[in-house]
Amino acid sequence: MQETRKPIAAGQSEQQRVADLRLLIEAVQEAGELALSFFRRSPHTELKEDGSEVSEADLAADACLKRSLIGGRPDYGWLSEESEDDPSRLEKRFVWVVDPIDGTRAFLRDKPEWAVSVALVDRNHPVLAAVFNGATGEFFHASLGHGAFLNDNPIRITDPVELAGSRLAAAPQIFERDIWREPWPKLEAIWVNSIAYRLALTASAQCDGTLSMSGKNDWDLAAGHLLVQEAGGVVTTARGNPLVYNQLPPAQESIIAAGSSLHGALLRRTQAALS
Repeated sequence: MQETRKPIAAGQSEQQRVADLRLLIEAVQEAGELALSFFRRSPHTELKEDGSEVSEADLAADACLKRSLIGGRPDYGWLSEESEDDPSRLEKRFVWVVDPIDGTRAFLRDKPEWAVSVALVDRNHPVLAAVFNGATGEFFHASLGHGAFLNDNPIRITDPVELAGSRLAAAPQIFERDIWREPWPKLEAIWVNSIAYRLALTASAQCDGTLSMSGKNDWDLAAGHLLVQEAGGVVTTARGNPLVYNQLPPAQESIIAAGSSLHGALLRRTQAALS
């Protein structure tokens, strides 16, 4: 399913887009550098109610981002993994969707597979995005209709026609599950803890696509979604449905992200498995 490209809605000026993008890039850069100051230094960590880990680095980066982004745009909504949800976001046209450290598990185990991930969502669709892996120095950003970039250089997704031989950022065991109607061809599966970083790697042609059949939250996907889209790729659920953000709950059932040909090949298999 080819997703419909969403133009910037009338009323958002080019001047405002540029100003918001500048604010976003500066905020994510600052938060990423702050997170990096905790990396490989055994930050204090606790367990959340759902059993996942949260560290002082996550909370510090979250506070840093909120101070910059809401401080700069007090009329915008806020949705973050590490902040209490404020239902007033549902009434806002523009909402910052934030994961202060996506890949906390990797971060706490000294693996460079994490990223600060932030998107600006306009009426349920991402229009600005920044993903920063401070450990590798990779800063990705995108703006709807203006392309995607890695360290200010334009990026473009790959689009292999065949699944065989493709390189997917996905858990290797997903292809061994008993849900599939037919065996998968030989391909390379690379596990990276952060889904935001997996999407960024897909957008920048460091892999050919990413696939997850499990549920994700808006803050996991919104920024990476726009990176892939602006790099020429297609993003849908495993059923082929579009991803719609800033809903209640702020969650997505699954994701496929790849160039159009590879996306189609992946989607045929996932739809068959789910039918």
